[in-house]
Amino acid sequence: MPRFDVTIAGELNLDVILYGLPEQLPPERELLADRMMLTLGSSSAIVAHNLAALGSRVGFQSRIGGDPLGEIALDRLRQGGVEVSQVRRVPGEITTGLTVILPHGSWRNILTYAGTMAETSWEDLDLDYLADSRHFHFSSYYLQRALRPRVSELFQRLKAKGLTISLDTNDDPEDRWEGGLHAVLRYVDVFLPNKREACKVAGTDDLEGAIRKLSQLVPLVVVKLGRKGAMAQRGTELFTSPSLEVDVVDTVGAGDSFDAGFLQEYVRGSDLLACLASGNRAGALSTTCPGGTEAFRDVAHRERFLRDR
Repeated sequence: MPRFDVTIAGELNLDVILYGLPEQLPPERELLADRMMLTLGSSSAIVAHNLAALGSRVGFQSRIGGDPLGEIALDRLRQGGVEVSQVRRVPGEITTGLTVILPHGSWRNILTYAGTMAETSWEDLDLDYLADSRHFHFSSYYLQRALRPRVSELFQRLKAKGLTISLDTNDDPEDRWEGGLHAVLRYVDVFLPNKREACKVAGTDDLEGAIRKLSQLVPLVVVKLGRKGAMAQRGTELFTSPSLEVDVVDTVGAGDSFDAGFLQEYVRGSDLLACLASGNRAGALSTTCPGGTEAFRDVAHRERFLRDR
Protein backbone atom coordinates (compact mmCIF):
# COMPACT_ATOMS: atom_id res chain seq x y z
CA MET A 1 0.00 0.00 0.00
CA PRO A 2 1.57 3.32 -1.06
CA ARG A 3 1.81 6.04 1.56
CA PHE A 4 -0.23 8.50 -0.54
CA ASP A 5 -3.14 8.42 -2.93
CA VAL A 6 -1.82 11.46 -4.79
CA THR A 7 1.46 13.35 -4.69
CA ILE A 8 1.93 16.83 -6.14
CA ALA A 9 5.04 18.88 -6.86
CA GLY A 10 4.24 22.45 -7.64
CA GLU A 11 3.78 26.04 -6.70
CA LEU A 12 2.67 27.37 -3.32
CA ASN A 13 1.52 30.92 -2.67
CA LEU A 14 -1.35 33.04 -1.39
CA ASP A 15 -4.10 34.85 -3.30
CA VAL A 16 -5.27 38.35 -2.43
CA ILE A 17 -8.75 38.83 -3.91
CA LEU A 18 -10.07 42.40 -4.12
CA TYR A 19 -13.76 42.79 -4.90
CA GLY A 20 -15.64 45.82 -6.21
CA LEU A 21 -12.89 47.56 -8.19
CA PRO A 22 -13.71 49.13 -11.58
CA GLU A 23 -12.85 47.29 -14.78
CA GLN A 24 -10.70 50.20 -15.92
CA LEU A 25 -8.05 51.29 -13.43
CA PRO A 26 -7.13 54.95 -14.04
CA PRO A 27 -3.54 55.94 -13.13
CA GLU A 28 -2.66 58.01 -10.08
CA ARG A 29 -6.01 57.31 -8.40
CA GLU A 30 -6.55 55.61 -5.06
CA LEU A 31 -9.26 53.06 -5.83
CA LEU A 32 -11.13 51.37 -3.01
CA ALA A 33 -12.18 47.73 -2.97
CA ASP A 34 -15.34 46.93 -1.01
CA ARG A 35 -14.20 43.47 0.15
CA MET A 36 -11.00 41.43 0.26
CA MET A 37 -9.89 37.89 0.95
CA LEU A 38 -6.43 36.54 1.76
CA THR A 39 -6.54 32.85 0.97
CA LEU A 40 -4.46 29.90 -0.18
CA GLY A 41 -3.62 30.28 -3.85
CA SER A 42 -1.78 28.50 -6.66
CA SER A 43 -3.23 25.67 -8.70
CA SER A 44 -1.03 22.95 -7.21
CA ALA A 45 -1.78 23.93 -3.62
CA ILE A 46 -5.52 24.31 -4.21
CA VAL A 47 -5.71 20.85 -5.77
CA ALA A 48 -3.69 19.38 -2.89
CA HIS A 49 -5.74 21.08 -0.18
CA ASN A 50 -9.11 20.19 -1.65
CA LEU A 51 -8.13 16.60 -2.41
CA ALA A 52 -7.12 16.16 1.21
CA ALA A 53 -10.36 17.79 2.39
CA LEU A 54 -12.27 15.24 0.30
CA GLY A 55 -10.46 12.39 2.04
CA SER A 56 -7.44 11.57 -0.11
CA ARG A 57 -3.95 11.06 1.33
CA VAL A 58 -1.91 13.83 -0.29
CA GLY A 59 1.83 14.51 -0.24
CA PHE A 60 3.11 17.88 -1.44
CA GLN A 61 6.52 19.21 -2.47
CA SER A 62 7.38 22.81 -3.25
CA ARG A 63 9.69 25.70 -2.43
CA ILE A 64 8.78 28.80 -0.43
CA GLY A 65 10.79 31.77 0.75
CA GLY A 66 11.72 32.52 4.34
CA ASP A 67 8.94 35.10 4.58
CA PRO A 68 5.64 35.19 6.53
CA LEU A 69 3.50 34.70 3.41
CA GLY A 70 5.16 31.37 2.76
CA GLU A 71 4.53 30.22 6.30
CA ILE A 72 0.87 31.22 6.11
CA ALA A 73 0.44 29.28 2.85
CA LEU A 74 2.20 26.24 4.28
CA ASP A 75 0.09 26.35 7.42
CA ARG A 76 -3.10 26.45 5.33
CA LEU A 77 -2.02 23.27 3.55
CA ARG A 78 -1.13 21.61 6.83
CA GLN A 79 -4.49 22.54 8.36
CA GLY A 80 -6.19 21.00 5.33
CA GLY A 81 -4.56 17.64 5.99
CA VAL A 82 -1.81 17.75 3.36
CA GLU A 83 1.57 16.19 4.25
CA VAL A 84 4.08 19.05 3.80
CA SER A 85 7.31 17.81 5.38
CA GLN A 86 9.12 18.00 2.03
CA VAL A 87 8.32 21.66 1.30
CA ARG A 88 11.65 23.54 1.24
CA ARG A 89 12.09 26.95 2.86
CA VAL A 90 14.79 28.90 1.01
CA PRO A 91 15.53 32.29 2.60
CA GLY A 92 16.90 34.96 0.33
CA GLU A 93 16.01 37.78 -2.01
CA ILE A 94 13.38 35.76 -3.90
CA THR A 95 10.31 35.46 -1.70
CA THR A 96 7.16 33.37 -1.82
CA GLY A 97 4.95 34.24 -4.79
CA LEU A 98 1.71 36.19 -4.55
CA THR A 99 -1.29 36.55 -6.84
CA VAL A 100 -3.69 39.51 -6.80
CA ILE A 101 -7.11 38.77 -8.32
CA LEU A 102 -9.65 41.44 -9.31
CA PRO A 103 -13.03 39.78 -10.09
CA HIS A 104 -15.39 41.54 -12.51
CA GLY A 105 -18.48 39.36 -12.79
CA SER A 106 -17.81 36.76 -15.50
CA TRP A 107 -14.11 37.64 -15.88
CA ARG A 108 -11.19 38.75 -13.74
CA ASN A 109 -7.73 40.30 -13.81
CA ILE A 110 -4.98 38.06 -12.46
CA LEU A 111 -1.65 39.65 -11.45
CA THR A 112 1.10 37.33 -10.24
CA TYR A 113 4.53 37.79 -8.72
CA ALA A 114 6.02 34.36 -9.41
CA GLY A 115 8.72 34.45 -6.73
CA THR A 116 9.66 30.95 -5.60
CA MET A 117 7.02 29.44 -7.91
CA ALA A 118 9.41 29.93 -10.81
CA GLU A 119 12.41 28.78 -8.73
CA THR A 120 11.25 25.28 -7.69
CA SER A 121 13.72 22.95 -9.39
CA TRP A 122 14.74 19.32 -9.80
CA GLU A 123 17.00 19.66 -6.75
CA ASP A 124 13.96 20.49 -4.59
CA LEU A 125 12.31 17.15 -5.35
CA ASP A 126 12.50 13.89 -3.42
CA LEU A 127 11.59 11.31 -6.05
CA ASP A 128 11.17 8.51 -3.53
CA TYR A 129 8.61 10.62 -1.68
CA LEU A 130 6.72 11.46 -4.86
CA ALA A 131 6.78 7.85 -6.05
CA ASP A 132 5.28 6.51 -2.81
CA SER A 133 1.83 7.09 -4.26
CA ARG A 134 -0.81 5.76 -6.61
CA HIS A 135 -0.98 8.92 -8.70
CA PHE A 136 1.00 12.09 -9.43
CA HIS A 137 -0.55 15.42 -10.42
CA PHE A 138 1.21 18.41 -11.96
CA SER A 139 -0.23 21.92 -12.40
CA SER A 140 0.89 25.30 -13.75
CA TYR A 141 3.31 23.92 -16.33
CA TYR A 142 4.24 27.37 -17.64
CA LEU A 143 4.75 29.01 -14.25
CA GLN A 144 7.25 26.38 -13.13
CA ARG A 145 10.09 27.68 -15.26
CA ALA A 146 13.02 26.10 -13.40
CA LEU A 147 11.42 22.65 -13.27
CA ARG A 148 9.83 22.65 -16.73
CA PRO A 149 12.89 21.46 -18.70
CA ARG A 150 12.90 18.21 -16.69
CA VAL A 151 9.18 17.52 -16.41
CA SER A 152 9.40 14.81 -19.09
CA GLU A 153 12.12 13.08 -17.09
CA LEU A 154 10.10 13.42 -13.90
CA PHE A 155 7.04 11.88 -15.52
CA GLN A 156 9.08 9.05 -17.04
CA ARG A 157 10.59 8.13 -13.68
CA LEU A 158 7.25 8.18 -11.90
CA LYS A 159 5.59 6.14 -14.66
CA ALA A 160 8.36 3.59 -14.29
CA LYS A 161 7.38 3.31 -10.61
CA GLY A 162 3.82 2.46 -11.61
CA LEU A 163 2.09 5.80 -10.98
CA THR A 164 -0.57 7.29 -13.21
CA ILE A 165 -0.10 10.97 -14.05
CA SER A 166 -2.41 13.94 -14.59
CA LEU A 167 -1.55 17.38 -15.93
CA ASP A 168 -3.33 20.74 -15.81
CA THR A 169 -1.20 23.29 -17.66
CA ASN A 170 -3.22 26.32 -16.54
CA ASP A 171 -2.50 29.49 -18.52
CA ASP A 172 0.69 30.38 -20.38
CA PRO A 173 1.45 34.01 -19.39
CA GLU A 174 3.40 34.41 -22.65
CA ASP A 175 0.50 32.89 -24.65
CA ARG A 176 2.94 30.82 -26.73
CA TRP A 177 1.96 27.30 -25.60
CA GLU A 178 5.31 25.78 -26.46
CA GLY A 179 8.07 24.75 -24.08
CA GLY A 180 8.08 21.04 -24.93
CA LEU A 181 4.50 20.42 -23.84
CA HIS A 182 3.66 17.93 -26.59
CA ALA A 183 6.67 15.80 -25.63
CA VAL A 184 5.44 15.83 -22.02
CA LEU A 185 1.90 14.80 -22.95
CA ARG A 186 3.07 11.37 -24.13
CA TYR A 187 3.59 10.42 -20.46
CA VAL A 188 0.25 11.81 -19.25
CA ASP A 189 -2.74 9.60 -18.44
CA VAL A 190 -5.26 12.40 -17.76
CA PHE A 191 -5.07 15.87 -19.31
CA LEU A 192 -7.28 18.45 -17.52
CA PRO A 193 -7.46 21.74 -19.48
CA ASN A 194 -10.34 24.19 -19.67
CA LYS A 195 -11.85 25.06 -23.06
CA ARG A 196 -9.42 27.88 -23.85
CA GLU A 197 -6.37 25.87 -22.80
CA ALA A 198 -7.46 22.83 -24.83
CA CYS A 199 -7.81 24.94 -27.96
CA LYS A 200 -4.51 26.74 -27.37
CA VAL A 201 -2.58 23.50 -26.86
CA ALA A 202 -4.16 21.90 -29.92
CA GLY A 203 -3.66 25.01 -32.08
CA THR A 204 -7.29 25.38 -33.15
CA ASP A 205 -10.34 27.45 -32.21
CA ASP A 206 -12.64 24.45 -32.65
CA LEU A 207 -13.17 22.66 -29.34
CA GLU A 208 -14.31 19.35 -30.83
CA GLY A 209 -11.32 19.35 -33.17
CA ALA A 210 -9.03 20.20 -30.27
CA ILE A 211 -10.34 17.30 -28.18
CA ARG A 212 -9.95 14.88 -31.09
CA LYS A 213 -6.38 16.03 -31.64
CA LEU A 214 -5.45 15.87 -27.95
CA SER A 215 -7.05 12.45 -27.52
CA GLN A 216 -4.51 11.12 -30.01
CA LEU A 217 -1.78 12.17 -27.58
CA VAL A 218 -3.34 11.39 -24.19
CA PRO A 219 -5.52 8.39 -23.21
CA LEU A 220 -8.04 10.58 -21.37
CA VAL A 221 -8.77 14.25 -22.14
CA VAL A 222 -11.09 16.03 -19.68
CA VAL A 223 -12.18 19.57 -20.60
CA LYS A 224 -13.72 21.91 -18.03
CA LEU A 225 -16.54 24.02 -19.45
CA GLY A 226 -17.58 26.16 -16.46
CA ARG A 227 -21.35 26.56 -16.32
CA LYS A 228 -21.69 23.96 -19.08
CA GLY A 229 -20.10 21.26 -16.94
CA ALA A 230 -17.36 19.08 -18.40
CA MET A 231 -16.69 16.68 -21.22
CA ALA A 232 -14.15 13.92 -21.70
CA GLN A 233 -12.84 11.82 -24.53
CA ARG A 234 -11.29 8.38 -24.06
CA GLY A 235 -10.35 6.82 -27.37
CA THR A 236 -13.45 7.15 -29.54
CA GLU A 237 -15.81 7.51 -26.56
CA LEU A 238 -17.13 10.98 -25.70
CA PHE A 239 -18.70 11.69 -22.31
CA THR A 240 -20.46 14.80 -20.97
CA SER A 241 -21.50 15.79 -17.46
CA PRO A 242 -23.67 18.82 -16.53
CA SER A 243 -22.73 21.43 -13.97
CA LEU A 244 -24.62 21.99 -10.70
CA GLU A 245 -26.79 25.04 -10.16
CA VAL A 246 -25.44 27.03 -7.22
CA ASP A 247 -25.34 30.64 -6.01
CA VAL A 248 -21.88 31.66 -7.20
CA VAL A 249 -19.77 33.88 -4.94
CA ASP A 250 -16.71 33.71 -7.19
CA THR A 251 -15.06 31.25 -9.54
CA VAL A 252 -11.47 31.57 -8.27
CA GLY A 253 -10.00 28.06 -8.05
CA ALA A 254 -13.08 26.33 -9.49
CA GLY A 255 -11.06 24.55 -12.18
CA ASP A 256 -8.48 23.36 -9.67
CA SER A 257 -11.28 22.18 -7.39
CA PHE A 258 -12.73 20.25 -10.34
CA ASP A 259 -9.34 18.55 -10.69
CA ALA A 260 -9.46 17.57 -7.02
CA GLY A 261 -12.96 16.13 -7.24
CA PHE A 262 -12.17 14.26 -10.45
CA LEU A 263 -8.94 12.77 -9.12
CA GLN A 264 -10.59 11.80 -5.83
CA GLU A 265 -12.70 9.28 -7.78
CA TYR A 266 -10.14 8.50 -10.49
CA VAL A 267 -7.58 7.09 -8.05
CA ARG A 268 -10.32 4.91 -6.56
CA GLY A 269 -10.98 3.34 -9.95
CA SER A 270 -14.46 4.85 -10.35
CA ASP A 271 -16.06 4.96 -13.79
CA LEU A 272 -15.56 8.07 -15.90
CA LEU A 273 -19.06 9.50 -15.44
CA ALA A 274 -18.63 9.26 -11.65
CA CYS A 275 -15.27 11.05 -11.93
CA LEU A 276 -16.79 13.84 -14.01
CA ALA A 277 -19.73 14.24 -11.64
CA SER A 278 -17.36 14.41 -8.67
CA GLY A 279 -15.29 17.05 -10.47
CA ASN A 280 -18.34 19.17 -11.23
CA ARG A 281 -19.55 18.82 -7.64
CA ALA A 282 -16.20 19.94 -6.20
CA GLY A 283 -15.94 22.80 -8.69
CA ALA A 284 -19.44 23.97 -7.77
CA LEU A 285 -18.66 23.76 -4.06
CA SER A 286 -15.61 25.95 -4.59
CA THR A 287 -17.70 28.75 -6.10
CA THR A 288 -19.94 29.07 -3.02
CA CYS A 289 -17.25 30.87 -0.97
CA PRO A 290 -14.50 33.35 -1.84
CA GLY A 291 -11.22 31.85 -3.06
CA GLY A 292 -10.35 28.34 -4.11
CA THR A 293 -10.23 26.58 -0.73
CA GLU A 294 -12.51 28.44 1.69
CA ALA A 295 -15.58 26.30 0.89
CA PHE A 296 -13.49 23.20 1.65
CA ARG A 297 -12.06 24.64 4.87
CA ASP A 298 -15.56 25.19 6.28
CA VAL A 299 -16.24 21.61 7.33
CA ALA A 300 -19.95 22.05 8.11
CA HIS A 301 -20.58 23.89 4.84
CA ARG A 302 -18.58 21.35 2.82
CA GLU A 303 -20.26 18.30 4.33
CA ARG A 304 -23.75 19.79 4.00
CA PHE A 305 -23.14 20.71 0.36
CA LEU A 306 -21.76 17.30 -0.57
CA ARG A 307 -24.49 15.48 1.35
CA ASP A 308 -27.27 17.45 -0.34
CA ARG A 309 -25.78 16.84 -3.79
